Amino acid sequence: MATIGLSANDQYGDIMIDLAKTFDKYAEDYVQFGSVKNKLHSRPDLCAFLLLDKLLPNSNDGWDMVCAAEHDKIFLDINCEKLAQIATEEDILTLARCGVFYNSDTESLAMFI
Repeated sequence: MATIGLSANDQYGDIMIDLAKTFDKYAEDYVQFGSVKNKLHSRPDLCAFLLLDKLLPNSNDGWDMVCAAEHDKIFLDINCEKLAQIATEEDILTLARCGVFYNSDTESLAMFI
């Protein structure tokens, strides 16, 4: 699970963010795409995908960003531990504004469709 604590690079003082708490912190910004600064795409889902790919390039060996789906949501093929090590709160805010949320049940990122 992605939690606050020292990362693998703790000798440099890098601190992982808690994805669940950080997404909760920005719950009021959820799906507020108009507030995104520096949009990577004009569509919120593609903006989120591009940001995640920018943060974790080739993290899934070229496979699709969407790794599973349910009736009304998709799950994203992102390593949350690695994301927690490198993402900033601004990155998480942007993802939330694009419609991404942290699913605590599966400890993964997801989006409603």
